[in-house]
Amino acid sequence: MDLSSPEYSRLAGDLLDLVAAEDVDRLVPALLAFVEPTDGRWRRDGHRVAEAVYAAGDAFQTRLLHALASHYHDAEPGSVRRRHVVALLNSFRMMRAATRELPDDTRSVLIGLIADQEEHHDLAGLVRLAEQELAEGRELPGDFTAVFRRSHLTAWDGRKRLGPLVARLDGPPVNPGEAWSDQALADAAAGDGAWKRLLAHAATATSARPSATWERTGRALLAGLDADEGRERLLSWLRLVGRPRTRPLLVPHYGHDPNAVFDPFNAQALRGLAWLLSLLPAHPDTIRALGALAETALRKVPGVGPVSPKTANGSVVALARIDSEAALAELARLTTRVTFKGTLKILETELDTRARDLGLTREEVEEMAVPAYGLTGVGHAEHRLGEATARIEVRGTKAVLDWYGAGGKPVKSAPAAVRRDHADALKELKAAVKDIDKMLSAQSERLDRQFLARHTWPYAVWRERYLDHPLVGTLARRLLWTVDGTAVGWAEGELRTLADAPVTDGTEVGLWHPVGHEPAEVVAWRDWLERHGVTQPFKQAHREVYLLTDAERATGTYSNRFAAHILRQHQFHSLAALRGWHNTLRLAVDDEAPPAMRALPQWGLRAEYWIGGDDADGHPDLTDSGSFLHVRTDQVRFYPLDAPQNSAHCCGGEYRMWLRDGTAPVDPLPLTDIPPLVLSEVLRDVDLFVGVASVGNDPSWQDGGPEGRHRDYWTSYGFGELGASARTRRDVLARLVPRLAIAERCTVEDRFLHVRGDLHAYRIHLGSGNILRTPNDQYVCVVPKSDRSTAPSGYLPYEGDRMLAVILSKAMLLADDTKITDPTILSQL
Repeated sequence: MDLSSPEYSRLAGDLLDLVAAEDVDRLVPALLAFVEPTDGRWRRDGHRVAEAVYAAGDAFQTRLLHALASHYHDAEPGSVRRRHVVALLNSFRMMRAATRELPDDTRSVLIGLIADQEEHHDLAGLVRLAEQELAEGRELPGDFTAVFRRSHLTAWDGRKRLGPLVARLDGPPVNPGEAWSDQALADAAAGDGAWKRLLAHAATATSARPSATWERTGRALLAGLDADEGRERLLSWLRLVGRPRTRPLLVPHYGHDPNAVFDPFNAQALRGLAWLLSLLPAHPDTIRALGALAETALRKVPGVGPVSPKTANGSVVALARIDSEAALAELARLTTRVTFKGTLKILETELDTRARDLGLTREEVEEMAVPAYGLTGVGHAEHRLGEATARIEVRGTKAVLDWYGAGGKPVKSAPAAVRRDHADALKELKAAVKDIDKMLSAQSERLDRQFLARHTWPYAVWRERYLDHPLVGTLARRLLWTVDGTAVGWAEGELRTLADAPVTDGTEVGLWHPVGHEPAEVVAWRDWLERHGVTQPFKQAHREVYLLTDAERATGTYSNRFAAHILRQHQFHSLAALRGWHNTLRLAVDDEAPPAMRALPQWGLRAEYWIGGDDADGHPDLTDSGSFLHVRTDQVRFYPLDAPQNSAHCCGGEYRMWLRDGTAPVDPLPLTDIPPLVLSEVLRDVDLFVGVASVGNDPSWQDGGPEGRHRDYWTSYGFGELGASARTRRDVLARLVPRLAIAERCTVEDRFLHVRGDLHAYRIHLGSGNILRTPNDQYVCVVPKSDRSTAPSGYLPYEGDRMLAVILSKAMLLADDTKITDPTILSQL
């Protein structure tokens, strides 16, 4: 409905007549129909209706309040109808309870409505309602107390205005409405009061770290419980953290969805529970639970950020207080997964502190902290449970648990006797498999960062911590190394040279990198890996090498190789953090931000990638929180590590060096002065950012995005010249395609993999994965599934190239195009 139309004004007039007649029965449905087109917000003539209701008598307002409340509770929890009812009540100022004395039934109605809100902004009204209820000897409902607590923590001036009353409210120890807190409250109610006291103490974890007094009280409360029982009870609650709310809160018109984040009061309690777990004897289940809690709490919510940094930080602090190798290993693992700056800083500080206390370097601590998880050899272990045998084997990036019966015959799953007689051992085996999978990913990330670490190892130390380590060895034996300057790889149970000569001893070991090696030698190592059937955990022999171009020699101090791209900002931001870069999200505000930066302390350098918010034509695409959805890219530069910081306006513009206290400006370093390894690895990171986050490889951007303003960029990127990573992919495909079942239907030429189907011929771009159908170069949109289990089987020289798997999957699909059943794809053929 047009809100400026005569019809809308007529409806407003009808409402005014119903208000004047005090006809509540007809008024309520008419009001709901009136605000539906505006999603509960008043427009134009609606304000006259609100003023009329507000000016009406108390008796009419009370009847209207009860009628609207009835409609509210008849609607589904979390529904739009409920939001519209609350919008009406706010417009009529009926949710402001501080203006007058209210009868019991009306107070009950208001309390029931307020209990569904994350926080209530009428703080005086909250206090008034509570004091009236308490004065008449009534206990406040737990959901209503929860609103008090949340408003106390998050509302402006909430601590000052609600603090005195919150301090004397005798509500549940934690707020109900979350799966874990409901279970905790149920367990506390069934006990003798010990669990309730423990929960109440956990909720007082208001500081960043436990004080001596807090810890003393916690130890005293835990002393009255059996340690194993206490641990299992606390862990049973933590396992439920992150599940959907059991009682959804009302989603407001503006702002975030409160159901997507942790209750802020309960987040304090979760922090306290993590600290309490650290006071119990160390146990593998505790380590796993605290690591999982940190990752769950850092899950990103659009427009908000991490679900609960407070909870994540508390989990990290708890892990750091546990004196065990497993806890140290979990801290090290989290540093490879966590990208949120606040939590990552705590992780870095704790690991640095532990290294200093042990008299070791940070790298040594991370190396020594990797557990074996029960593996007795490199990548395998056997466990005898009764007459059955369990075998754990690492295959690529995953650990697999296989079972064998009494006669050594394979069986599909754990025998019934094992499940009955060895339940605890079975549980630990399954947990170990999950731990191995997580640690393999973390160690692969760590090893991939070692190229810039300038790190070498004594041969004996390297064999112990890498080549022969039960877990890390499964990765190290698939990489190339240098022993006293000679390149070697692992094959047939030994280290071997390119000529397959065994190497049994040495002095110094380093990680091999293709920079500085002749192309023929690099190709020979690729052949060697293929001959021995080695799939590397990441690109090493096939690693892209970025050498200076003539254009970069001409510009001198900067590279434009990856300028003028449009990237999805939040995806770029996450990738940058994973690769060790520091970046600031660009907001559509009048402020400045530094470029994306990577510190290279081992080289005394700082790399910068200049970006700015995509404010094209003054109509940026923004999130609800005001951050740019997309950024434009510019130069890559290098500076001395301690050079003053550059910054530019968030919406784009010229970068300037921020000079303070009379400091002199520092010029960027000539690219010719940057060590080739550093230049190559930094540009490789930037190529990764563009290759993954560019809108050019997003099929949904075929139309150029909003208003089509990026159509030219999408076309030029999606079908243009290949970058270094795509050229590597082309070389790999040229070797792989002849071995495929569809080899006769495929050829690799220039920028495309050509596929001949029965209906049409197709060209798949080797950079973006976009498809053109011949003869008219009609674009065919095929959105790849996120499930990586559908990737084609067969030998691949390295892991981690998602686009390579996507291209192969699309080729398999299109080569047999008469069997395609997806209606969206069929409509394009």
